[in-house]
Amino acid sequence: MLFSDEEAMPGVEGPLVAVTFQKDSSPKTEVTQIALSVFNISSVIVIFNNSMSIFVEDLSQIIGSVFVIIAGSLAIAAQHIHLPILKACLGMQVVACVASVFNLIFSVSNMAGHKYSYGCWKYVEINSTDHDNTCYSFKDSTAHYFAELVLIHTALIAISVTLAAYCCKVVNCCSPGPRMPVITVQVPPAQQ
Repeated sequence: MLFSDEEAMPGVEGPLVAVTFQKDSSPKTEVTQIALSVFNISSVIVIFNNSMSIFVEDLSQIIGSVFVIIAGSLAIAAQHIHLPILKACLGMQVVACVASVFNLIFSVSNMAGHKYSYGCWKYVEINSTDHDNTCYSFKDSTAHYFAELVLIHTALIAISVTLAAYCCKVVNCCSPGPRMPVITVQVPPAQQ
């Protein structure tokens, strides 16, 4: 709602308070959200192809990442500040945040579970230090790979929360105010 300065100070024109939203010409945060999600999907596919995790966890991570991509796409579309798109963006950012939390939990469990798994030891011959060193190298590299996914999911959570807060603020400012009933009493003019 705009209040006129004329109501407060006669002779001065223009609104007393004006709320505007500046449009960013380049949607960096939204594109980052989409790019990190695409990277996560490709990483999960690599992990699955190398038999380093379980299919059900991988499928749920891919589905969660697709939700994050949809949320990022809606955030790009919401730059036109159209109220239905803003509300859809807010809802999808909340879903993306929840999906990223689940993906983070799966990544941490994969990292912790893979650390204690002995999958590569069954191929090792007795008294072969070359195989031992190779196995340790693979285990160390996959631990770093899972740690990278944990960082990516943490970043996606932060981005989703930030965009959801922004959408919530814009939806709150752009929505029409609540309708309240107004009761008026008309008094007949006084007789003289």
